[in-house]
Amino acid sequence: MTEKQQKYRQEIQQMMFVSGETAEASPETTTIIEEIVHTQVIEMLKRSTALATRRGSRSISTNDLFFLIRHDKAKLSRLVTFLSWKDVRKTAKDSDDKGGDAADIGGDDPLGGADGGPGAGGPVVGDTGKKNKRTKVTLPWDVSSYFSEQVPERDDEEDEEEEEMNEATIARLKTADERTKNMTKEEYVHYSECRQASFTFRKAKRFREWAGFHLYTDSKPNDDIVDILGFLTFEIVQTLTEEALQVKAEEEMTKNRPGEADVLSKKRKMETGLFGEQEEGRTPVGPKHIQEAFRRLQVKPIPGRNRVWMGGPRSLQRTELRLI
Repeated sequence: MTEKQQKYRQEIQQMMFVSGETAEASPETTTIIEEIVHTQVIEMLKRSTALATRRGSRSISTNDLFFLIRHDKAKLSRLVTFLSWKDVRKTAKDSDDKGGDAADIGGDDPLGGADGGPGAGGPVVGDTGKKNKRTKVTLPWDVSSYFSEQVPERDDEEDEEEEEMNEATIARLKTADERTKNMTKEEYVHYSECRQASFTFRKAKRFREWAGFHLYTDSKPNDDIVDILGFLTFEIVQTLTEEALQVKAEEEMTKNRPGEADVLSKKRKMETGLFGEQEEGRTPVGPKHIQEAFRRLQVKPIPGRNRVWMGGPRSLQRTELRLI
């Protein structure tokens, strides 16, 4: 994939920036990341299609994608939270649009009813609260998914997954807090804009063409599938960047031997903030760091998943591409 063929260079740079890479990445680096993400998306589509075929369906569903990342509980928890708040935002937007029409009909009262029925001339607090309530996402292996009738949710019931948030999510939140606590208003606005970088948001058609949906699935995936893939692609770039930064830090520590410390200390007289001027000698992560990060992520054991030896020489066993 050449630089001209890149479609997501700017988005990848913004995602890397949010993940901790303050220097501007080279086109070679973003090209490698885009190739890795493209390969991962194709692998997810292939595996999801295989799962759909096994259950007798021609179209992939959200449960197929849930199943692919079932071992990564931290990522799965973030994805469930993302989908639940997505429904809230969509419902709130629809309510705002309907509220605007009702205001035109009902006069000065912005919350007045449009038809003079119950609630006309005043706000309906109970209905609004129900509309804007987070939707509970049921995973295919949850016990509640085995039954057609669901137990009604209580208003005072708290989500156990949200209450006991995993360590990985908390660590990322702490890291983001450290990066942003000393920012000015302008710096934080820029950081917020970079956080909105996405492969799919308002680019669904381009993403479908880039991923080659028509080559790996017979049916056209719905918007939820595209949104989930957009979330997972952001996670892939973030994980690659964080691992590559760790590789680069280890490389610099190895180079920092007795006799070279004085030279390096002159180049690094002061610690700069996230948006400060680049320190002298500061270089961004390069293609070799991304490649080493990808290699480490491929051999890193997956929590909650046990590897089984099927017999025969291990060197001759076929290793599958691991999803990041």
